[in-house]
Amino acid sequence: MSLPTRQQTPEQVRAFFDAHRTVRHYRDEPMPQEHLDTILYAAQRAPTDATAQLYSFVRLSGDVKAKVAQLTTNAHIASAAESFVVCSDTRRVRQLVEAAGYAAGQSPAIDVHFGLGDAVLAGQNMLTAAEMLGYQGCWIGGVMNGLDEIITLLQLPPGVLPFAALTIGLSAEDTPHRPRLPRELVVHENAYRDPTPGELQAATRQMNPIAARPGKPGDWARLLNAYFGVGGSMAQREPVLEAALKRQGLWAEGSPAAEPLS
Repeated sequence: MSLPTRQQTPEQVRAFFDAHRTVRHYRDEPMPQEHLDTILYAAQRAPTDATAQLYSFVRLSGDVKAKVAQLTTNAHIASAAESFVVCSDTRRVRQLVEAAGYAAGQSPAIDVHFGLGDAVLAGQNMLTAAEMLGYQGCWIGGVMNGLDEIITLLQLPPGVLPFAALTIGLSAEDTPHRPRLPRELVVHENAYRDPTPGELQAATRQMNPIAARPGKPGDWARLLNAYFGVGGSMAQREPVLEAALKRQGLWAEGSPAAEPLS
């Protein structure tokens, strides 16, 4: 049996990815079970390190869905047709090793590295499949706003760490096409190259529309500063994530990460 061809023209590929939008307002329409099964199938076909599939999805519904929306301060988690918390999961692979009669090792730094990579690959496969079916979605980093409470609410054991939430539904908004950085700033030939001050300024001008708000012109540098500047939200999230890594046995500094799972 030969595999079906998936070859498309460069123009078709560009058109598909140009149609991508991040959407936060959804039509009040449920997702058919066949569509849900298909996007979950796509998620599980993602590449994975060491064959281990180091991810888990927590599908949200009912009161839990509403509570996660509240904890993340992202109301569209509650209104999307489907909402998930995408997790790095290096617990299950050790359970499999132990179930086969072996002793599971501990490698918390490696767990974070490959577990998050697997989680992102699987989650993005899910979103791409959803877009192929006519849906749009949104990756939500706001799990950091209530990380400890989300771990408790979802009963996540050691070795399982929330990375982001992911919402999917039929779009109820007209979102603009968003710019990206100039390619020469993100694609390096053989060795990393720092951009010049002029290139950084030009890149900022190119990206300014992404930060535009109704009645306000875009100021991407201001937006980046709110996230990554002194006292920005990323600095505020740092101790929250550090505490969660320690709680989930994924903190590599000083001593072994976690107690045995069995």
